[in-house]
Amino acid sequence: MKEVGRVTHYFTRIGVAVVNLTDTLSVGDRIVIRGSSTNFEQTVESMQIEHKNVNVAYSGQSIGLKVNQRVREGDRVYKVLG
Repeated sequence: MKEVGRVTHYFTRIGVAVVNLTDTLSVGDRIVIRGSSTNFEQTVESMQIEHKNVNVAYSGQSIGLKVNQRVREGDRVYKVLG
Protein backbone atom coordinates (compact mmCIF):
# COMPACT_ATOMS: atom_id res chain seq x y z
CA MET A 1 0.00 0.00 0.00
CA LYS A 2 1.07 3.55 -0.66
CA GLU A 3 -0.18 6.63 1.18
CA VAL A 4 -1.94 8.99 -1.24
CA GLY A 5 -3.52 11.55 1.06
CA ARG A 6 -5.06 12.61 4.33
CA VAL A 7 -8.65 13.43 5.34
CA THR A 8 -9.07 17.11 6.24
CA HIS A 9 -12.86 17.21 6.65
CA TYR A 10 -15.90 14.93 6.64
CA PHE A 11 -19.48 15.80 5.69
CA THR A 12 -21.64 13.43 7.73
CA ARG A 13 -24.96 13.88 5.97
CA ILE A 14 -23.64 13.26 2.46
CA GLY A 15 -20.87 10.79 3.37
CA VAL A 16 -18.10 12.74 1.66
CA ALA A 17 -14.51 13.12 2.85
CA VAL A 18 -12.28 16.00 1.80
CA VAL A 19 -8.83 14.56 1.06
CA ASN A 20 -5.59 16.47 0.45
CA LEU A 21 -3.69 14.32 -2.03
CA THR A 22 0.03 13.60 -1.89
CA ASP A 23 -0.13 11.30 -4.94
CA THR A 24 -2.35 10.50 -7.93
CA LEU A 25 -5.75 8.87 -7.33
CA SER A 26 -8.17 7.60 -9.98
CA VAL A 27 -11.77 6.41 -10.06
CA GLY A 28 -11.64 2.60 -9.84
CA ASP A 29 -8.62 2.51 -7.51
CA ARG A 30 -8.89 0.37 -4.36
CA ILE A 31 -8.17 2.44 -1.26
CA VAL A 32 -7.83 1.80 2.47
CA ILE A 33 -8.69 4.54 4.96
CA ARG A 34 -7.03 4.18 8.36
CA GLY A 35 -7.05 6.19 11.55
CA SER A 36 -7.35 5.78 15.30
CA SER A 37 -10.89 4.40 14.99
CA THR A 38 -11.15 4.00 11.20
CA ASN A 39 -10.06 1.01 9.12
CA PHE A 40 -11.87 -0.02 5.94
CA GLU A 41 -11.28 -0.68 2.25
CA GLN A 42 -13.35 0.47 -0.70
CA THR A 43 -13.19 1.23 -4.41
CA VAL A 44 -13.12 4.90 -5.48
CA GLU A 45 -16.50 5.36 -7.16
CA SER A 46 -16.70 9.13 -7.41
CA MET A 47 -14.43 12.12 -6.83
CA GLN A 48 -15.04 15.82 -7.24
CA ILE A 49 -12.88 18.91 -7.41
CA GLU A 50 -14.82 22.11 -6.75
CA HIS A 51 -18.16 20.29 -7.33
CA LYS A 52 -17.10 18.89 -10.74
CA ASN A 53 -16.73 15.14 -11.25
CA VAL A 54 -13.19 14.05 -12.15
CA ASN A 55 -11.72 10.65 -13.04
CA VAL A 56 -8.14 11.45 -11.97
CA ALA A 57 -6.76 13.81 -9.31
CA TYR A 58 -3.11 14.63 -8.64
CA SER A 59 -0.78 15.43 -5.77
CA GLY A 60 -1.48 18.84 -4.25
CA GLN A 61 -5.17 18.78 -5.13
CA SER A 62 -8.01 18.62 -2.62
CA ILE A 63 -10.85 16.28 -3.57
CA GLY A 64 -14.30 15.38 -2.35
CA LEU A 65 -14.42 11.60 -2.04
CA LYS A 66 -17.61 9.57 -1.52
CA VAL A 67 -16.90 7.11 1.32
CA ASN A 68 -18.78 4.02 2.52
CA GLN A 69 -18.16 4.63 6.22
CA ARG A 70 -17.55 7.52 8.59
CA VAL A 71 -14.03 8.95 8.50
CA ARG A 72 -12.29 11.49 10.69
CA GLU A 73 -9.90 14.39 10.18
CA GLY A 74 -6.34 13.14 10.06
CA ASP A 75 -7.22 9.67 8.75
CA ARG A 76 -4.74 8.47 6.15
CA VAL A 77 -5.78 7.30 2.70
CA TYR A 78 -3.74 4.51 1.08
CA LYS A 79 -3.91 3.14 -2.46
CA VAL A 80 -3.86 -0.66 -2.70
CA LEU A 81 -1.17 -1.59 -5.22
CA GLY A 82 -1.27 -4.58 -7.54
